[in-house]
This record gives sequence, C-alpha cells and structure tokens, in this order.
Amino acid sequence: MNKIFVLGSMNMDMVMQAERLPLAGETIRGTGFFLNAGGKGANQAVAVKRSGGALKFCACVGDDVFGERLINTLREYEVDTENVRTIDGTSSGLAQITVVNGDNRIILYGGANECVDAEVAERFLAEAAKGDIFLTQMETAPAVVLRSLETAKERGMQTILNPAPAQNFSSEMLKFTDILIPNETEAMSISGKTDIEEAALALSERVKEVIVTVGAKGCICSRGGSVSVCPCPQVRAVDTTAAGDTFCGALAARLGMGYSMEESVGYALKAASLAVTKRGALQSIPSENEVLNG
Repeated sequence: MNKIFVLGSMNMDMVMQAERLPLAGETIRGTGFFLNAGGKGANQAVAVKRSGGALKFCACVGDDVFGERLINTLREYEVDTENVRTIDGTSSGLAQITVVNGDNRIILYGGANECVDAEVAERFLAEAAKGDIFLTQMETAPAVVLRSLETAKERGMQTILNPAPAQNFSSEMLKFTDILIPNETEAMSISGKTDIEEAALALSERVKEVIVTVGAKGCICSRGGSVSVCPCPQVRAVDTTAAGDTFCGALAARLGMGYSMEESVGYALKAASLAVTKRGALQSIPSENEVLNG
C-alpha cells in the first residue's frame, strides 16, 4: 500500500444555517449555528484515513483555543498529528460558512495556514517514497503549493491537486500535477471555457487525468482527448460542505490501495454522496465500511 501525503489547511468552521442569503445591508435570522473542525487539508486527510488509506498529514494551527480543538479532533479520528505544528502568536484558520437549502457559501481567513512554507513542505515530503501519493489544495500559499508539487514529482510521487480556492491558482502548477480535481466553477475559471466538457478537455491537454466534480450529477472525467460522465448515487443533500474534500481524499486512498482509476472514482462518488446527507465537515465523512456496505 502506498502512503498518502496530505499537505493543507485546518480551519475552525463557523457554520450558520439560514432559509436564504441576506441582501446587502439586510439582517436576517439564522435557523442554526455550530462550530465545526474543518479546512480542506483536514477534511481530505480524514477522508483518506476513514477510507482505509495510509495517511501522513502536515498543517499548522494557531496557539488559541481553536488550534487546540483542531488537533484534538484530528486525534479523535486517529490522524497522526506529528506534522501538525502550533504557531505562537498566530490565530488558527477560520471559515465563515452559510448554509441555505443544503448549499454553502464560504469566506476564509488563513491564519496559521499561511505559516505552511516551502521548508515545512520539503521536510514533510522527505519521508515519501517513489510511488506514494501527494494530495494538496489551494488554502495554503500558492508558492508553497507550487514548490510542494514540484518536490513531490522529484521524489517520484503521484500528485493530485484540488485547485480550491481557484483565485490563487497558477498554470505553472499543472506542470507537476498528475490528477487535477476542480469543481465545475473552478474548472471553467482555470480553463477560460464556459462549457464544462470543453473545460475538462482543455485541461486534459496539460494534465494526465482531469476529474471535474459536478455536485449531484457526479463527475466528468477527461483523459487523452476523451470525456466521460460518471453519475453518483442520488441522495437528499443536507449539507455539501465537505463533499468535494471527501471525494478527493477517498479517491487518493483507493488509488494508494492499488485500485484502478475507474474503481477509485466510483468509490469516491459514493463516499461524497453519503457525506452530503449529514451536517458538518469531518463528522460527515463516511467510513470505508459505510461506503462499501451502505
């Protein structure tokens, strides 16, 4: 089994539920609120672990009550926190999430996530062996993402990039990416195309494998000039917060266990569809047993 190295963010999610989004200058009543450990890096790491993958995780948190809670939550999910650093004098990353009818809108504050630098990434990846898998996202500094992808390729790893949020994306990253997993909005933003299949095709000219997640419709896979649509199980969505991260982590875990791309995509779609049936981020991510027998 190949190890999965996840480098990324940890945030405390402040989740507000409402019947609709407020207009500019308007105040409305929420229907629910909770604090939730999350962040794309943490979500994907827990998804790898819950899917049976051999996980290594690297991130930074602040020296505040949120940082302590984030680390303790990882330990509850049996994630090794050896490479999770606490940064003195810095607040932990935060995410303000508004959930309306199962869909979410997110505003991020990086905090300690900005302290994940190239030196930290290179030291973390020094443990990797040829054939291991590197999974990362865009909630750490763009220069760090680029350098970590390059370092991973130098070590003979298979690289997976989830380019979210896409505002900080650089096309230079594609040189060192084997599998690109954007959502529909990100794929069109990165490619400059307004049609999703055209976007997937354009990106596959630069990356070996492109998988565009398209919510309840499943995903669009593109490789070598061909495009295929992979549907996912239909469920009643309650909260989509960690669906994409569940897909990424589950896919990486199955690839690391030796499953084919087709088998791994099928598993990841089912895992993501189960995740949206529960509220929250980490607590919504299903176990391998739930995916295989659910």
